[in-house]
Amino acid sequence: MSFDVFTPAHRIAAQVRDGEISAEAVAEAFLARIDNVNPVVNAFTDVTGERALEQARGIDKARAAGQALGPLAGVPFAAKNLFDIAGLPTKAGSKINRERAPALRDAVLVERLNAAGAVLLGGLNMGEYAYDFTGENAHDGPCRNPHDPARMAGGSSSGSGSATAAGLAPLSLGSDTNGSIRVPSSLCGVFGLKPTYGRLPRTRSFPFCDSLDHLGPFARDVTDLAMAYELMQGADPDDPACAQRPVEAVLPSLGSGVGGLRIAVAGGHFSTDGMPEAASAVAAVAKELGATRTIDLAGAGIARAAAFLITNSESSTFHLDRLRERADDFDPETRDRFLAGAMLPAAWYVQAQRARHWFHDAMMRVFADVDLIVAPATPCPAPLVGQKMLVLRGESVPLRPNLGLFTQPISAIGLPVAAVPVFGAGLPIGVQIIAAPWREDLCLRAAFALQQAGVCEAKAPGLA
Repeated sequence: MSFDVFTPAHRIAAQVRDGEISAEAVAEAFLARIDNVNPVVNAFTDVTGERALEQARGIDKARAAGQALGPLAGVPFAAKNLFDIAGLPTKAGSKINRERAPALRDAVLVERLNAAGAVLLGGLNMGEYAYDFTGENAHDGPCRNPHDPARMAGGSSSGSGSATAAGLAPLSLGSDTNGSIRVPSSLCGVFGLKPTYGRLPRTRSFPFCDSLDHLGPFARDVTDLAMAYELMQGADPDDPACAQRPVEAVLPSLGSGVGGLRIAVAGGHFSTDGMPEAASAVAAVAKELGATRTIDLAGAGIARAAAFLITNSESSTFHLDRLRERADDFDPETRDRFLAGAMLPAAWYVQAQRARHWFHDAMMRVFADVDLIVAPATPCPAPLVGQKMLVLRGESVPLRPNLGLFTQPISAIGLPVAAVPVFGAGLPIGVQIIAAPWREDLCLRAAFALQQAGVCEAKAPGLA
């Protein structure tokens, strides 16, 4: 039978379990798609074709023997190349890391998806050491937007957003420190989930900024997003930041709707004045969810400044030896930010952490009165590859840091967020659905309601 690479992951798994299509045929279809489309979008840096086919054949043999198959049986996925993949060096988008010895084991989240029957297709392009919002990698080349290859995919999880949007993998894994799941989700027009800080273990992934790093999934379909998230939950002793919490079953409540939920639109720092695409997307989402009030999240700008300082300080300390020994092997833009961070006074870092905790406490008071907050994900749709400046509220500002204008305050305090895509007349742009800590279920319920209503959905790009 013919196979459509844009089929949702949960339907692929059902077809494999029912014997309508073999897992091997699914893997072959996606590998062929990668061969044809990846030269255009540059989403994959490593393709693990033999591994994928071997696992797929094992799934088909298990089915033929009458064995029960996992919930993601035969579903292809890919992982940002800061996740350990057995047999490959963990590049983290860098030149230096590709000299590392190959990983001996997969990252925990890769293992958990494999255990559920998902089939790994390979590693994905990303901004160097995850310090990037553009997806323009100096060593592997820029990752491009499937909806217009002249435009950015967003970063740092650029390959994750691009591959998912382009039909190269129905599921992908990324990381988010300051917005690196939500920015590419927004620019590429797919769904992304940044879980609560400490919800998913980061074991055997390459760090960027330990106190802000999150891992999470991308998908073209909310049911797929929720399924992947649910299957990856559970503490791991090798990530001390991962909370000891019971696995949250989100799929049963996915279709419960948003009736009765108190939903507001973020104002103040999150104002979309002078940003017509972002304003239109937020308005469409707010209308569908019944959000009738706007709240000013006072202190969001301070939290964003704190996120800059914490990220800069922690990451530069982590990379200090590499900076001393191999400064010329960094992307100059990444290197210069690390060097600046290495010179920050310690008192600034301490003050930034204080500001971060203050904003967290302020937001907990907000969530006593609100269940969900709607906010823009990016100030604009995908800029052109190579673009350096952005007009923001009438002022020309550097593009690279300001793509994270709306995501950084939320990362700073570890809140769960679902990024949902809105397609207007042209390119997609994303909206954030934000909840209190550990309420990913509410984010996903709202995202599902928006998808069911047709307000938010991933669309196939016009690629051959």
